[in-house]
Amino acid sequence: MKNWVKTGLAVAGLLGAGLSAHAQLAPPTAKSAVQHRRWQAAIDAFAAEDRLHAPEPGGVLFVGSSSIRLWDSLQSQFKDVRVVQRGFGGSRLFDCAEHVQALVVPYKPRLVVLYAGDNDLVEGRTPHDVLASLRAFVEGVRSALPGTRIAYMSIKPSPLRAALLPLVREANGLARAYLSSDPELTYVDVFTEMLDPEGQPRRELFQPDALHLNARGYLIWQAALSAVVK
Repeated sequence: MKNWVKTGLAVAGLLGAGLSAHAQLAPPTAKSAVQHRRWQAAIDAFAAEDRLHAPEPGGVLFVGSSSIRLWDSLQSQFKDVRVVQRGFGGSRLFDCAEHVQALVVPYKPRLVVLYAGDNDLVEGRTPHDVLASLRAFVEGVRSALPGTRIAYMSIKPSPLRAALLPLVREANGLARAYLSSDPELTYVDVFTEMLDPEGQPRRELFQPDALHLNARGYLIWQAALSAVVK
């Protein structure tokens, strides 16, 4: 299947990571309006591509941060599935929750695969804030698309962000507990397989920046998601 998102992803990559995250999901303010516009170029690029090549409903939507955006082999690794790829680099789970109407609803997917959360922690949000954003994302999807399943991928253990591992473990634990209460929600553990015997991130799974995955890292993600996606 053709990758519908090549157009405009460079625009998304140019967006800065300067603005800090809100501590809580809050009603719109002048500051939150600026935060909302932060990703408008990327969202507009997705919409423009959709007008040219509208994905069919009922596919599997991958949405989230740069780990989704940079997954160049996504289409080939799930070649028997109608995949829609909507990652926007630098985004947080907070942003995914705020933009459900633009990022998820138009595609009417049977399944949403979500990866985000580590950027939230880097910007100072707590594991409980990450959980609040995950809840908001789920509620946003379900209010518009009640039949759509959601799979949340655990926050990965990046060597560059090894100091955050205690927070990552806590956030993942909160997400797992929340998602396990509903059969239509799935927690996908990629964290465990990406650790070495000492409990540290496996550097061989990452690009030289020690943050983004290489092909070996994405093979672990594919294996973890295979049964969920099919």
